Amino acid sequence: MNKEILIVGSKYYNDIYQNLLKGSIKTLENYKFNYQIREAPGSLEIPFIINKYINNFSGFVALGCIIRGETYHFDLIANESSRKIMDLSINYKKPIGLGILTCNTYEQALVRSDPNQKNKGKEATEACIKLLADEN
Repeated sequence: MNKEILIVGSKYYNDIYQNLLKGSIKTLENYKFNYQIREAPGSLEIPFIINKYINNFSGFVALGCIIRGETYHFDLIANESSRKIMDLSINYKKPIGLGILTCNTYEQALVRSDPNQKNKGKEATEACIKLLADEN
C-alpha cells in the first residue's frame, strides 16, 4: 500500500508517549505503511495539527496521555480533544486512531502504554489501518 499515516503525539507525559509511539511505529512497519510524526505540546493541540495536515495523509494516529487531577481540567481536555478528533474524522472522512490515554493514575498509563502489555498506540494504529482497508 502506498498510503501514508501521520502520527500526532503529545509529549506532555513524554515517557508514556514514547511507549505509545513504539507500539504505533512497530505496527505501521509490520503492515508496511509509510508514516511521519508530528508532536504537540499537549493532547488538546493534537486536533489542530491533524487539521493542518488533513489533506496530506490517508489516515492519522493520535497519541497522548491525560491523567486525572483534582480539578475539572482533566474532563475538559479529555472530552474536547476526543470530540474534535472525531469531528475531523467524520467531516473529512479520514480515519483517526485514537490513542490518547485517559487514566486516573500515572501507573495505569504506564500499563496501557507498555509495548509488552496493553499498548494502546498499537491498538489505535491497527484501528486506523483497518478503516483504511475498508475503503478498498
